[in-house]
Amino acid sequence: MTRASYIRRTGEIEHYFDRTALEAWKRLTGDQPVSGIRATVRKGREDMRATLSGWLPQDLTGWRILDAGCGSGVLSFDLMARGAEVVGIDLSAQMVTFARQRALELQAKRSVPASGSVEFHSGDMLDPHLGMFDAVIAMDVLIHYAPEDAKRVLEQFAERTRERLIFTLAPSSHLLRAMLMIGKAFPRSDRAPAIYPTQPERLASQLVTQPHMSEWKVGRSHRISVGFYTSQAVEVTRK
Repeated sequence: MTRASYIRRTGEIEHYFDRTALEAWKRLTGDQPVSGIRATVRKGREDMRATLSGWLPQDLTGWRILDAGCGSGVLSFDLMARGAEVVGIDLSAQMVTFARQRALELQAKRSVPASGSVEFHSGDMLDPHLGMFDAVIAMDVLIHYAPEDAKRVLEQFAERTRERLIFTLAPSSHLLRAMLMIGKAFPRSDRAPAIYPTQPERLASQLVTQPHMSEWKVGRSHRISVGFYTSQAVEVTRK
């Protein structure tokens, strides 16, 4: 992954989520009624969020966690309620604004305990100025990067993570591969960023077998498939 290719890809993702699909993602991550297809995606994402969150200790006091691709901040709020110091970052400045608004609303209702903290930023999830973390969670973010690029993003996360990386990848399927090829053949300016199929266990194994990743090992893995939503959670931890 070159810096130029990474910037180009993040620009494409930012354009889609910040300008093309903002309102749709607000509805999807909220509690308003949605169509049948989007309802399956919402249910799948809820199940995945519960899986990733459940892989962390219930008491997160003292933990500093990066929620990479935080979107509307739902996962960040859960981690904050358990005592974590959460940094949520997303490419979409408008989604970050929405997350901040939701944080204020939740705090006003006192529906989120003040045991932890959360701050939201728009920008690059690999920005070194974000500092060190005990854990990094990237839910349905790396699915938009080619497998080799996703692996290099994880390598850079590992450089500033003390305990564990928890992320999702898109498991390879005939349907997903066909959709990727159709998207390449018939590009549209308003099309959602491509989802790249991969073999999650293989990618994680390749990640930790590199010499500079010798302190890491592959942990749990869990696939969730609900209607039009399919994603696989993977955990990589320090030994």
